[in-house]
Amino acid sequence: MISLNIETSCDETAVAIIEDGRNILSNVVSTQIDIHKQYGGVVPEIASREHILNISYVVDKALNEAKISLDDLDYIGVTYGPGLVGALLVGVSYAKSLAYALNIPIVPTNHIEGHIAANYITYLDLEPPFLALVVSGGHSHIIKVNDYTSFEVLGKTRDDAVGEAFDKVARVLGLPYPGGPQVSKLAECGDATKYKLPKTKFENYDFSFSGIKTAVINLAHKEGEKLIKEDLAASFENTVCEELVSTTIRVMKENNISKVVLAGGVSANRVLRKKLMEEANKNGYKAYIPDLKYCTDNAAMIGCAAYYNYISGKYYNIKDKLDLNAIANLKVGD
Repeated sequence: MISLNIETSCDETAVAIIEDGRNILSNVVSTQIDIHKQYGGVVPEIASREHILNISYVVDKALNEAKISLDDLDYIGVTYGPGLVGALLVGVSYAKSLAYALNIPIVPTNHIEGHIAANYITYLDLEPPFLALVVSGGHSHIIKVNDYTSFEVLGKTRDDAVGEAFDKVARVLGLPYPGGPQVSKLAECGDATKYKLPKTKFENYDFSFSGIKTAVINLAHKEGEKLIKEDLAASFENTVCEELVSTTIRVMKENNISKVVLAGGVSANRVLRKKLMEEANKNGYKAYIPDLKYCTDNAAMIGCAAYYNYISGKYYNIKDKLDLNAIANLKVGD
């Protein structure tokens, strides 16, 4: 089964050609980072317009790299949420048009479930059930993956997502967009024990990062010129990663789960990857961490998730049903 898969949930126009769910024939990503950098973050209207300009070119490039034609496709996979609604609509509309023209099924796919599926590409023998720690610019979730298309949210952030907190701390430290990688780079030269920052604990498995974000802002203002930015970046990164990992390990212990996967854009963070692997090994658990190229938004992960949706019957025969729409606040499992 060969599929063409489209991801346009934020500021990457991505298309991948996949065979049987895990064999990547091509994976093309056109990023808009340089465009949005001058604004200090993603501007939704600009992102949507860039997707319109880029998508046909990216589709053609993906087909050429895979050495196939449109006639070889069995179905189309596409992200329909969550994300920026205008950006999503570009991908959904293009996918619907292509599926209609080719008279093949369309498979609507959840962006977060795609991030989880990135691990199936890195680890070809990985199978559910397992726990997933999903951390990105817009999401911080602990999800129990019961099967390829069955998900149960056990915990999530009550305010800022961890990636959002990284971006806000980056602005306080005067670092350019995208903030997360810049904070991590600065933290490499810092002392993670220099500044004591708060952790938020709940009886359930939820997260909160607004407190530590506010603490960083207040500390930066209080210290003024005495502030050692490298140490504050390291202290922030270390505290956040400790909170993520400790909560994840607690969920595994209390729910008798032996496998955990890391997913989402923040899964590229070196401290988080190291801490999760170390704590999992220490407790006799198995941790799976995706290749760096599959951490950020890409269409290969969407294609892998779409494959399992397709074989489970979660698809549209597009000529019978044209009402597929983008859903900006789509929930995991919807």
